[in-house]
Amino acid sequence: NGSSACVTMFVSPQPVEATDDAFWDQFWADTATSVQDVFALVPAAEIRAVREESPSNLATLCYKAVEKLVQGAESGCHTEKERQIVLNCCRLLTRILPYIFEDPDWRGFFWSTVPGAGRGGGDEDDENARPLAESLLLAVADLLFCPDFTVQSHRRSTVDTAEDIHSIDSCEYIWEAGVGFAHSPQPNYVHDLNRTELLKLLLTCFSEAMYLPPSSDSCNVNPWVQFFCSTENRHALPLFTSLLNIVCAYDPVGYGIPYNHLLFSDYREPLVEEAAQVLIVTLDYDSSTSSSPTVDGTTTGTAMDDVDPPGPDNLFVNYLSRIHREEDFQFILKGVARLLSNPLVQTYLPNSAKKIQFHQELLVLFWKLCDFNKKFLFFVLKSSDVLDILVPILYFLNDARADQSRVGLMHIGVFILLLLSGERNFGVRLNKPYSVRVPMDIPVFTGTHADLLIIVFHKIITSGHQRLQPLFDCLLTIVVNVSPYLKSLSMVAANKLLHLLEAFSTTWFLFSAVQNHHLVFFLLEVFNNIIQYQFDGNSNLVYAVIRKRNVFHQLANLPTDSQSIQKGLQRKKKTPEPISRTNSQDGVSMEGSRPAAPAEPGTLKTSLVATPGIDKLTEKSQVSEDGTMRSLEPESSQPAPEGNLPSTVSDGEPWSGEASHPRRDRRRLSSASSSGQWTPTPDWVMSWKSKLPLQTIMRLLQVLVPQVEKICIDKGLTDESEILKFLQHGTLVGLLPVPHPILIRKYQANSGTAMWFRTYMWGVIYLRNVDPPIWYDTDVKLFEIQRV
Repeated sequence: NGSSACVTMFVSPQPVEATDDAFWDQFWADTATSVQDVFALVPAAEIRAVREESPSNLATLCYKAVEKLVQGAESGCHTEKERQIVLNCCRLLTRILPYIFEDPDWRGFFWSTVPGAGRGGGDEDDENARPLAESLLLAVADLLFCPDFTVQSHRRSTVDTAEDIHSIDSCEYIWEAGVGFAHSPQPNYVHDLNRTELLKLLLTCFSEAMYLPPSSDSCNVNPWVQFFCSTENRHALPLFTSLLNIVCAYDPVGYGIPYNHLLFSDYREPLVEEAAQVLIVTLDYDSSTSSSPTVDGTTTGTAMDDVDPPGPDNLFVNYLSRIHREEDFQFILKGVARLLSNPLVQTYLPNSAKKIQFHQELLVLFWKLCDFNKKFLFFVLKSSDVLDILVPILYFLNDARADQSRVGLMHIGVFILLLLSGERNFGVRLNKPYSVRVPMDIPVFTGTHADLLIIVFHKIITSGHQRLQPLFDCLLTIVVNVSPYLKSLSMVAANKLLHLLEAFSTTWFLFSAVQNHHLVFFLLEVFNNIIQYQFDGNSNLVYAVIRKRNVFHQLANLPTDSQSIQKGLQRKKKTPEPISRTNSQDGVSMEGSRPAAPAEPGTLKTSLVATPGIDKLTEKSQVSEDGTMRSLEPESSQPAPEGNLPSTVSDGEPWSGEASHPRRDRRRLSSASSSGQWTPTPDWVMSWKSKLPLQTIMRLLQVLVPQVEKICIDKGLTDESEILKFLQHGTLVGLLPVPHPILIRKYQANSGTAMWFRTYMWGVIYLRNVDPPIWYDTDVKLFEIQRV
């Protein structure tokens, strides 16, 4: 049988002839294999041995496997035997390709042409012979729309001749209803399994990217993805649509009935996972280098309109950026929100739905949708549906905050919120009351989605692990961006903001790293925005500011002489905690919640490249009276007197000062010694202390503190509610400085984040494909695999 042929092949140093038909027929014809069997039968050591010692056998094997796939695609796989051969070739190539990619000498093999493999088969066709990779990709694309193998046949009877695979219009065979397709085909277990195997092979072809080290040069396109998503692939549109619809239409509850998944095995889920992974890999595209106007949302007209300038060459990115019908947006948003909320549903109806594991792929997909299709982004923000995305993201952020293996998840969640927060509508939507009681390990509160966001961010900053420090800038930038629109913060959220200010304005924190003071600038900006633009209705925050007024006075009187600076740094030695958790008054956590747990020791994780600093991630825009935004010139960047922020530390690097990249040497750390040679000087402190925006708050305190003290003395009050009532009816009209213009820091695409997304995405795919373990123990270069 095929398995013994397999062994013969691998052990034998004799070259096996490509023309030895008897050998090859036996080789492919094994019926009892699954992809797991192939992985067990063909051990890594033997693949490497044949690669080193009998390279011609390995070359012949790859060539013959591709040839069989091409033949299957040509013939349409009408017999059970042909289908079995196609699946076996598929499994074998999935097994072998990573070992081809890990060896630089072999990497070009699939891009070379094979003698005699011309399009007409004769020798004279060698000039226009296709590279093996192209033949393989086109065959897989054809096979994904093969009637009775991967799609329902449209023929009524068996008497009819079977459909000719070359004459069918694959747009009529899209796998699922949704974008651009109204008909939902009958689910077919076998077709789903076959599609899953073919997509696994496709993903393996694309994974060459894992074997190249991360580079700042985002131009290195993946040749496999580039070809597959080009006009050479006649199935590009139906395949893109099939993948998107299969993911967005999936309902893990199981035919919509709770607990139903316990009765039926769900064969759709592996296909959905595979589809999501293939989709995000095909969309790996650096939008910062593209001048495609469709990406920034400035085009008008109908989708696929001829007047649109040509979009990116990658057709998948092109199609994604041109979706425009409201009902398509609704379908995508509802689908992604339903799937992202799945783990939350688990918490209040345990086991009612199958728990899905591919939320990280969904977050990458959602990111791509918002980044490449601005009309989609505006649609998301148009109604409170955006909150169905926000709540699951906050749930994941809160749940993963103590787990070092989930640093990537924390980053992508924060990046998405940063992108959304650049739009005014997001801040406005946050005012909706929060009533869903998802059990989360946070204090109980009554309030809005804005309160939820601030409370979760506070939790991340005060009780996350140290690797999250680089995200503090991003978290506070999000709060600054939404602050001018927040109508009424709860007392719990107001106290959290002041607790952060207290923690960040201690002298040891301010003096211990070159950019720690930026966090104080961000928080002051939040208070100023709320006081200037949303004073009525924010009596809780005003009250909290009055109660903690000493923090603002201490900032205004921050010492700048050398002796005080040294003394401030000494104080650090007594408090090793990065941020004190005392006086945060956390109160009781929500019912049914579990504390955020650290990773199990030994958990595998993949390293990530560093993300750019907040000044590279965002650009400043000023909001004018009529609500429109205009971009500001970079040189006016206010909180960064020392020039660029250093880029943050990558997950794959040690936290100590010895950086593997000298230019990333300055990091936000709690101590000065480990962040290079930098030490704080009086001039340095003066340079930013003089710019602290304290005028508005000082004026507020000057006006309100005497009035509040008078009430307390007159009425012998110690009761908060009376003071709050007074503040609710008070006004500062005409007493505050002229309102400053609202500044929004909008996310801007850049090649640094494009590279980050590539390493993150492939790291997720590497770790999630364990059965079979496609890339396990191969020499991956894009990231390191580490144990927690």
